[in-house]
Amino acid sequence: MAESPDNPTVVIVGRPNVGKSTLFNAITGTRRSIVGDEPGITRDRIRGIGKYRDRHFHVIDTGGIIPNDDELIPSNILKQAKKAFDEADQIVFVIDGRTEITSADRDLAQMLRRLGKPITLAVNKIDVDKIEVNTSDFHVLGLSPVIAISAEHRIGIDNLLEHITATFIEGPEIEVIPQKRPIKVAIIGRPNVGKSTLLNSLTGTERAIVSPVAGTTRDAVDETVTVDDQEFTFVDTAGIRRKGKTTEMAEKLSVMMARRHISMAHIVVVVIDALEGATAQDAHIAGYAHEEGRPIIMVVNKWDAHPTRKSKEFEEELRDTMKFLEYAPIEFISATKGTNVKRLFGLVKSAQEAMNKRVTTGELNRFVDYITHETNMKVKYITQASVRPPTFVVFTDKSKPLHFSDERFLINQIRKHFKFGPTPIEIKAKSTPGRGRKDEEDKPRSKAAKAKASPPRNAGKNS
Repeated sequence: MAESPDNPTVVIVGRPNVGKSTLFNAITGTRRSIVGDEPGITRDRIRGIGKYRDRHFHVIDTGGIIPNDDELIPSNILKQAKKAFDEADQIVFVIDGRTEITSADRDLAQMLRRLGKPITLAVNKIDVDKIEVNTSDFHVLGLSPVIAISAEHRIGIDNLLEHITATFIEGPEIEVIPQKRPIKVAIIGRPNVGKSTLLNSLTGTERAIVSPVAGTTRDAVDETVTVDDQEFTFVDTAGIRRKGKTTEMAEKLSVMMARRHISMAHIVVVVIDALEGATAQDAHIAGYAHEEGRPIIMVVNKWDAHPTRKSKEFEEELRDTMKFLEYAPIEFISATKGTNVKRLFGLVKSAQEAMNKRVTTGELNRFVDYITHETNMKVKYITQASVRPPTFVVFTDKSKPLHFSDERFLINQIRKHFKFGPTPIEIKAKSTPGRGRKDEEDKPRSKAAKAKASPPRNAGKNS
């Protein structure tokens, strides 16, 4: 089902660590939101689709809200949540049923009442044997109805959905056939290099929370935009730290989710801090995408603040640090000011075309004749096995695997000859059918082996 603006929207809200993300996952049947015991894991708006008895609706999971907290990140979370409230047709206010009502619960309830929108109070974390808990204590918040649930055990979810979708129209799923398939782009990098600012600049929104605090983004935040009739879905992933730095459970989960989104992406944008230069950790992070066979675009952010702005020298250092990414283009940008950001759309489209490019067998046969004069390696023929990434099977006169230098030579020649863009190319070498057997026959045999293979001279004379 594709999302439609005509479908109603349900917004889940509450203070930190009351189980909002668990409820979101239960309603949508997904694991889009990270779930953990630490408060404040969800910080951005996470969207999904819910369905109950043929009633279809959008679901938005918001970050944990503390209304009067003056810290930068909580205030930004509240800002994101208020944007979600503008879209809301129903609001589900989640509180922890195992604890006393807090002042933050009361302040948030008062703020929600002023919105004038339908609100359901979901009392979460109720034990299975106490699901019929007396909810009278929670009516002091002035919200009705009050429904007891256990999001983790999927208890009471039907009662909740029956109430909040009662006014929603039943009908078939709305199918929207896009003109072109969206290009999925994962934005990755170390913490605080400007990934969220880049997402906001690319999409023209304030979809992701931006702050000078490293590690602000923990959930993967995605936004889709259309440029020249082509849809682009950008995913802002959590900053990936060194293994020794990922002691918090939420950080470890973020790394796992970031790697998952790399594997799901078509293209990967690696963001590098111009002021800190290319580091070994940048190379380590880019290696995740390279191992997955994804086209990579290297983006040097904060270039406007670089003291020398000598791009040629910076590029040489960057190429030296990331020798395995010789195919990846480099773009110098300022995500804050928007400088050169729009160029990334063209680079992404080029990378998408390159990763899906196919070369005919006839063209490859002519290519084999061309490279015969360039190397001592005898290539019999080449065929393209697959795309994403472009993968070629090379049949040679050798039974052994290709030497690294020969493989590199073939990749460079294929890239140059067929004008492949910023995509990795894979080579799989095979010996010509029957060649490996002949090699075994040509090996000199020991005297014992020869004696075993040849019958004795007098065999059969006296029989």
